[in-house]
Amino acid sequence: MTRHPSITALALLFAVGLALAGCSKTTNDANKEDPAAAAVAIAREYQQAALAQDWRKMCELRTERMRYGTVEQCTADNTPSSEAATRSTPTSASPTTTFDPPTYADASTMPPLPSKTAASGPDRASTGPVKTEGTPIEVPAAGEHPAGWGVMLTYIVTWPSQTTTSRKALRVVQEAGMWRVDQHEDVQDGDMVQGNPIRNSLFGELRP
Repeated sequence: MTRHPSITALALLFAVGLALAGCSKTTNDANKEDPAAAAVAIAREYQQAALAQDWRKMCELRTERMRYGTVEQCTADNTPSSEAATRSTPTSASPTTTFDPPTYADASTMPPLPSKTAASGPDRASTGPVKTEGTPIEVPAAGEHPAGWGVMLTYIVTWPSQTTTSRKALRVVQEAGMWRVDQHEDVQDGDMVQGNPIRNSLFGELRP
């Protein structure tokens, strides 16, 4: 008489198989299966680092081309002169030393970030959580920018006298197996009117 495995034994084997499959599935595997979700996660992390003025984290999440050098060089280039002077240890450093304003890979200049430390005045602002707006889109290569995913993010900026909404469009690409930001643009009101605002912002320099 042929003996068959019991139902309990089969169920146990099935459960073990599921557990092993779950353990072998890493976050990177999930990101490969859903590149849009991976691009959104990196874009949000990048924007949050920029708002928190975590320059090193921001530079780590940029492509090598967008960093214009090492992470350390990028961090120094993006650190405001007042912060750099505070961190500087040599006593012989000139108090008038200044730094060129940081620029993006497309030669645009980074806008000043709202200050969270000013006691009063127009420079004092707080920012809300970074959220995704719309659906990420695949974007083709353009100029020096490789193909990747375009993501639009929004966050609220609250000043003492007004509240505004900021929108950013980011191009997220794969570099050496990692997702990184290769382009970062402000989304203007005109970009929201017609067509896709992500595409309008990232390819704005290509429009006639």
